[in-house]
Amino acid sequence: MACAHGLGEDLAREGCFSIDPSSVVFGRGALAELGDHAAGLRRVLLVTDPSLVRHGHVDVAVRSLRAAGVDVVVFDEVAIEPTDASFIGASEAARDGGFDGYVSLGGGSSIDTAKAAALYATYPAPLEAYVNAPLGEGRPVPGPLPPHIACPTTCGTGSECTGIAVFDWVSRHAKTGIASRRLRPSLALVDPTLTATLPPSVVAASGFDVLCHAIESYTARPFSARARSSPATARPMSQGRNPWSDLGSKEALGLSAAHLVRAVTDASDAEAREALSWAALLAGIAFGNAGVHLPHAMSYAVSANARGFRLEGYPDAPLVPHGVSVVLNAPSVFRATASACPERHLDAARALGAETRGAAPTDAGELLAGALSSMMRAARVPVGLSSLGFTPEDAPRLAPLALAQRRLVDNAPVSVSREQMEALFRGALDA
Repeated sequence: MACAHGLGEDLAREGCFSIDPSSVVFGRGALAELGDHAAGLRRVLLVTDPSLVRHGHVDVAVRSLRAAGVDVVVFDEVAIEPTDASFIGASEAARDGGFDGYVSLGGGSSIDTAKAAALYATYPAPLEAYVNAPLGEGRPVPGPLPPHIACPTTCGTGSECTGIAVFDWVSRHAKTGIASRRLRPSLALVDPTLTATLPPSVVAASGFDVLCHAIESYTARPFSARARSSPATARPMSQGRNPWSDLGSKEALGLSAAHLVRAVTDASDAEAREALSWAALLAGIAFGNAGVHLPHAMSYAVSANARGFRLEGYPDAPLVPHGVSVVLNAPSVFRATASACPERHLDAARALGAETRGAAPTDAGELLAGALSSMMRAARVPVGLSSLGFTPEDAPRLAPLALAQRRLVDNAPVSVSREQMEALFRGALDA
């Protein structure tokens, strides 16, 4: 694999990076403050899924909003790991409702669905219009969106502070998304007590999403490896690692390493789940400003082509939770990317408990891959794509679907050909 930094001496390198901070309220009981933060809005659409209604979290949110004089309509038809159909359904529900604001309550599925609903209700267009190229047209979002207060109930996606909305495009057998700074929620309202009702498998899947966000943004190509943006306002969200993103990545990495397995194995460990919620937020801020890379690009191909996989704690239907589909690829990827920045891969391996004293730069990828695989086993998630039914013969079919995620692939610290992507998928079959 070749280094992705060589853009040619005749091109001016990027000398600046952007910081897009998120507005955040974090702490136990934060959901009860929702009405105070929504004051001034007249009518909001609350986007959630049926499980949150059953657990009573929706009641807390609705009471708080109504006490503040906000009219609220509940849309509780969010699909876990949303599809194009569920994005369209939510957008249709939003279009004629006269809403001047949105609230999302749930995991990344609810938050991403609310982003899509706000976008397509405000600026109607065919689905493919705003979807990332080359799968979609990649049109820019035309203008500002209504306020969106995101209230995560899982400790993982970081979607509450990113401008990314991901969905499964069923007819195209591909997972993809929409990316724009305008999609970033106006406020992230994070109440870690909401994670107490999560089953262990959901904590594990979302926790490994956090961990991969942190490692991928920490090992992404540096912002200075890109050509200078012209105009400067065209600088992408996935601009590459930078001093700002490093702060969140490193802290999230340490917190995840210390608390993820605890949060999975002991539902009563409120300290661990709160720490993981904080890590998810920090990692979301980090990758929202740096971007992630190959494990996420590969995950979209995996999720869209799973063969009947089911995980306890999720709906009884074929589904690969996003965090699982990401981390299954991560050991294979980090073995391959370590040569670009071995010191950063060693930092990550050390944070995960690997013994790195005396390690050579050539050891970095294997140390990180081994530490990550051990952690996956401890948290009882599948290890290797073969556990999902994939075989070496699937690699040629999966590789182009991953390579289509240019926003992610181009953010990797190494460049990847089709043949090399196929090798990464084969390497991910058994961690």
